[in-house]
Amino acid sequence: MGHDKLRKFAENETFSCLLQPDASLVLDKSGDPSGGLRLHDHPIKGRWNGTMFAQDQPIVLELGCGKGEYTIDLSKRVPGRNYIGVDIKGARLWRGAKTATEERLPNVAFLRTRIEFIEAFFGPGEVSEIWLTFSDPQLKSENSRLTSPLFLERYRKFLKPGGIIHLKTDSRFLHEYSKAVAIENGLTILAATTDLYHEATAEVSLRSTSASRTPPPASPAVPPLTCPRVGTVAGGTLPTVAGPELFEVQTFYERMFLSQGYKITYLAFTIDHDGPYKHPYSFDSDYWRSIEGPRRFSHSPSSTQR
Repeated sequence: MGHDKLRKFAENETFSCLLQPDASLVLDKSGDPSGGLRLHDHPIKGRWNGTMFAQDQPIVLELGCGKGEYTIDLSKRVPGRNYIGVDIKGARLWRGAKTATEERLPNVAFLRTRIEFIEAFFGPGEVSEIWLTFSDPQLKSENSRLTSPLFLERYRKFLKPGGIIHLKTDSRFLHEYSKAVAIENGLTILAATTDLYHEATAEVSLRSTSASRTPPPASPAVPPLTCPRVGTVAGGTLPTVAGPELFEVQTFYERMFLSQGYKITYLAFTIDHDGPYKHPYSFDSDYWRSIEGPRRFSHSPSSTQR
């Protein structure tokens, strides 16, 4: 292991905004007879607002947050909510936790754990929204997808009724799969677009970002936005599911994929549902997998994401 990683791991231990529980605290190694995970509740479950944050506010999770840039930016734009970034990579979380510490952000925390363990850390109704930003589409493993019925069942245990899941991704495969899951289970789709920035600049009154792909500075004068061309709900209008941060906040990977010419998709839906979640048997995984294509992590043609 490199010295820089060791330095970051050591500094992580000093950040009060970063929780790094040992897996043995929540994982029951005796296992589940059905083949699933058997988990113990972590002491912080149901107590985030009283333990990690200065104020009792709605909690928003970013799962697979990487370096935490989305979590950090959202926390600055919407101080009336508490944000928690979740990832298993300590060296990545170091960047977000260090920024939150240096800037003394009172509504930011980070949790280092596997997302498979997430239900051990949050109590019923404790979370208001979940952001999934550029998650691995897991082309060959449905149960590993963060919008699969397996994961939706986990989220249901701690997401408030009517709580929203936001999926922002370059993967058309993951977008279409997630939409198929929502349709199969009768979930309410609040917004869906397969070309977020094109629709934003073409149909929404917002300062243009199409030329440089660089997000404009935040402005309280910009009105809340919804995705156009998504259909209608009762009353004939779409609910506001995200503000200007949907367009103005971009992760490292989002900027990279935009520079490579890939379209960014967005989907927002609720997971209110009675009974077990069903798999989207009508989803044509072979077709959507065939058009997915590689993603380059660098200028080297041999460097790909998937």
